[in-house]
Amino acid sequence: MIFGGIQKSSTIDFPGVLCCVLFTRGCDLNCFYCHNRELIPRAGSTLPEEEVWAFLEKRRGLLDGVVLSGGEPTLQKDLPEVLQRIKALGYQVKLDTNGQRPGAVAALLEAGLLDYVALDIKALPQAYPEVCGAAGFDAAAKTAKALSWSGVNYELRTTLYPGFTLEDLQALLGAFPPVPRWRLNYFRPPALFLPQDAQRLGQKALSQPQLAKQEAALRALQPNLLL
Repeated sequence: MIFGGIQKSSTIDFPGVLCCVLFTRGCDLNCFYCHNRELIPRAGSTLPEEEVWAFLEKRRGLLDGVVLSGGEPTLQKDLPEVLQRIKALGYQVKLDTNGQRPGAVAALLEAGLLDYVALDIKALPQAYPEVCGAAGFDAAAKTAKALSWSGVNYELRTTLYPGFTLEDLQALLGAFPPVPRWRLNYFRPPALFLPQDAQRLGQKALSQPQLAKQEAALRALQPNLLL
């Protein structure tokens, strides 16, 4: 597996679980607001696998969970084997995914290798190419359906990027049946970005006070919305 980095401790990335976060290299989307842009290419600085396994061995009994994030972890061919090894160490596993490989996620769910999944729903269908560089809504929706059938805890996540309107949010929330959690991430400008994206990254994005005024209407669409 190509590891691009590690966050050694986190109390917020895996609900209710003290965890570490392993970042994999390579992503099949190119979101203009990405905060892990250095991980999009498969080539680049890596963390040796032996260091990862030594860390996980050392933290057994101190950490309860491991988050696989990225990049996009499902692009890693040995992901099932890695998750089996992590589970064998006694850790709970959370997967962060953009949902572009619904079959891969479904296989991991069926194998019992996931305890929690966070699925990014990036934009409305027609906006995916502009926002993410590829048409990806249908694949993400298929992944959401697989999660709804799985019995595994999960959440959907959407970043309120500049240009994403309240009307867009209402349409997106209404495009799915109620889910266990739908987390809204408020926009923060990334440190790295493409020069052509500088102007739109500087535009205003939806804020928490704006959404608070519409909370009742938004919760009518998704009762378990996390504002």
